[in-house]
Amino acid sequence: QVQLVESGGGSVQSGGSLRLSCAASAYDIRGACMAWFRRNPGKSTEGVASIDRSGTASLADSVKGRSTISQDIAKNTLYLQMNSLKSEDTAIYYCAVKASPYQAWCPRFPPEEGDYDVWGQGTQVTVSS
Repeated sequence: QVQLVESGGGSVQSGGSLRLSCAASAYDIRGACMAWFRRNPGKSTEGVASIDRSGTASLADSVKGRSTISQDIAKNTLYLQMNSLKSEDTAIYYCAVKASPYQAWCPRFPPEEGDYDVWGQGTQVTVSS
């Protein structure tokens, strides 16, 4: 079964950087619809970034200019590079893939939870001010 495992979270001070990784197994991320979400108590789940079948990346306004979504096809891994971190970035970050049902097009941005059917376990990001 397809599996996603996030890593790279941690506790950093404001202004710091983290690179979150999402390693996929039993699934080829090349040409896949994938996204990063984050969730924090008291806030709704936010679609942070996504990448479509052509490799086109999209970012939420909340992280645009500070973050980059990318993928290493050889390693079958999705990344979220986050710089200039703010306390408001504190959340559990999840990667997700729309694996089924297959559609030629990916969900529109911003990504929504219901459009993605396979999720990782999440990685905690804590930013202190």
